Amino acid sequence: MRLAGHIMEASNAERNIAMPLVRIDLIKGKPAAFRKQLGEIVYIAMREAINVPADDKFQIITEHAADEINIAESYLGNSYSAGIILIQITMNAGRTIEMKKALFKRIADDLHDQLKVGREDVVINLVEVVKENWSFGGGVAQYAT
Repeated sequence: MRLAGHIMEASNAERNIAMPLVRIDLIKGKPAAFRKQLGEIVYIAMREAINVPADDKFQIITEHAADEINIAESYLGNSYSAGIILIQITMNAGRTIEMKKALFKRIADDLHDQLKVGREDVVINLVEVVKENWSFGGGVAQYAT
């Protein structure tokens, strides 16, 4: 990106990449190191499965009291525990179904393997938006053409 005055301008190549905002919600009680690694696992999976560029990391990790997460005990054949993790990724539209499936599997597998989270306790929602719906500071729509 070039700095023009105080406004960041995106190059043409940068305009076509994913700009994810990740929100991760879980029940209180996990140590800071767990939450940090949780965010890193999601970030690395996005880099490798859906081609998110380096340093494109915008994450909000929020813990909640148990009574602040209101979910069914099971849905679509999955049973949930108190260890459930809800992940919502808002990103530019354009990924294939295969890429999305690979991302879901990668996140669930890596959380299971590295943090011992049950695969069924990983709920992921993708929200796809058009690129001009982002402002990365200064009140500028950096990706609007």
